[in-house]
Amino acid sequence: MLGFAILLGFQFLGMVLHAVLHIPLPANVLGLILFLIALWTRIVKLEWVEHAAEILMNHMLLFFIPYVIGSVALLHVVGPYALPVIISILGSTVVVLWVTGFLTSKLQHKKEA
Repeated sequence: MLGFAILLGFQFLGMVLHAVLHIPLPANVLGLILFLIALWTRIVKLEWVEHAAEILMNHMLLFFIPYVIGSVALLHVVGPYALPVIISILGSTVVVLWVTGFLTSKLQHKKEA
């Protein structure tokens, strides 16, 4: 339970910062950035949140169900643009995979040297 409390605490902290400081980032992204900083600085130990994160990752697909249902409900709006949407999704996926592979190979060669 401590892991969930820590994760929710960072989510809440991101929401507060977003509301108070009007930072132009989504609140959940702010919370994740703060959480990452806390992990890097060893304020939060990985062991504290590892079990809770594993549970959330194992059930991540459930979090996308509302978006899929919403997309199906708006299919009549999105329908005429289906081809450009599919092309952009496939194209961006290929670009992300290529950039990730390229950077990984460059960093791997740098690490071996």
